[in-house]
Amino acid sequence: MTRRVKTYSAETGFVYQYVFVTQRRARRGWFTRGAEYIFSVSADRKNDYPVAVFLADQAVARWERSHGRELSPTERYAAAKIRLLRAFDETERLDAAAARVDIDAEKLEELLASLDIA
Repeated sequence: MTRRVKTYSAETGFVYQYVFVTQRRARRGWFTRGAEYIFSVSADRKNDYPVAVFLADQAVARWERSHGRELSPTERYAAAKIRLLRAFDETERLDAAAARVDIDAEKLEELLASLDIA
């Protein structure tokens, strides 16, 4: 499968290249279950490293209760991708040391609202 390399110019001045790799079930700590969206990221076009965007199941359940419908897999991926781009903007240098990004219920609501998903 050919993966499409995408480029993003962050507000921090770095230009990132990233590729979606996979989505898998995961856990943060002992009790928080969810899905991880794994992206391969490079800030220098030489070295790449994985960045895991974690979307908590409880955040999805809360969103679905408040909006009265299921959140589709495509909408979940969209939230993860937008969260990755925001991490690029908010972090001086997103590297392997800071490569875990989480989406809680409030952040999920904010991300989806920015995409006009209700």
